[in-house]
Amino acid sequence: MSLLNQLFNRGVFGTKCKTCLNLGISRIKLLQNKRDVQLKNMRKEIAQFLQAGQEAIARIRVEHVIREQNIWAAYEILELFCEFVLARVPIIESQRECPTELREAISSIIFAAPRCSDVPDLMQITNLFTAKYGKEFVSAVSELRPDSGVNRTIIEKLSVSGPSGEARLKVLKEIAKEYKLNWDSSDTEAEFSKKHEDLLGGPKHISGAAAPSQAPAKQITFSSPPANGAHSIVPADIKQEPQYLHAPRSLSKTPSFTNEIQPSANDDKARPVSETKGETRPQSSDILERARAAIASAEHASAAARQAAELVKSL
Repeated sequence: MSLLNQLFNRGVFGTKCKTCLNLGISRIKLLQNKRDVQLKNMRKEIAQFLQAGQEAIARIRVEHVIREQNIWAAYEILELFCEFVLARVPIIESQRECPTELREAISSIIFAAPRCSDVPDLMQITNLFTAKYGKEFVSAVSELRPDSGVNRTIIEKLSVSGPSGEARLKVLKEIAKEYKLNWDSSDTEAEFSKKHEDLLGGPKHISGAAAPSQAPAKQITFSSPPANGAHSIVPADIKQEPQYLHAPRSLSKTPSFTNEIQPSANDDKARPVSETKGETRPQSSDILERARAAIASAEHASAAARQAAELVKSL
């Protein structure tokens, strides 16, 4: 029974594979004819831009031309691979593993299938090979693992990276030569040779005039207090070892040093902050009492003035 199933599955795989390959070849040929007409029109438009002196527009349009040319070249190779696999479908059916001589063609078709949406037949062929060889085989090809066997030209032509300046300049010169234009390419060559700065990453070079103004200023750091308890502020030299530098310590966090400081008659600044705050409190209370006495005397004076005014009015 299993032998019958294998024979039946082989027949189904071969029929489906041949049908999809034939449809894919026909569709690729049709797309190639349409792309030929589009490329001719696009190249003609670029020639008109060059003749009118609109080189900026021509430099942008030429990227699309290169992209279409790459797809055209990839489709031409895929058409040959499809014809090669179609002629050897019986060999694929008879073997469980992928034949060595067909590995490049099958791997290239699998790799190009998701990148060539205009040819959905390639995706159906990929599904057939996935069912036959397993998902691991298809994953190795899609991820371009070592020994995947994908054609190098297919990888380059179907890549999404933009064309280089040399490639764009070459196509522009070919178009100018094709339409016999007397085009001076010096401006375009200068534009392509420029190294445009990455604005998202910010400027990568600082001018010499701005460099001195941005030089870091010397920082004053505080050394650890000596053993006698006196606080000393020492500016850190550039040659000083980093392990001797310490951050400034507040008086509240070092009670041992504040307790060792002895009060002197000549230097009142060395006294602890708590004692100075205690002395300011009685002084402020004396000032408040004097202010209250002044306010009371002023009230008495104003009352006496009112009485004198009333006496003058009564006379």
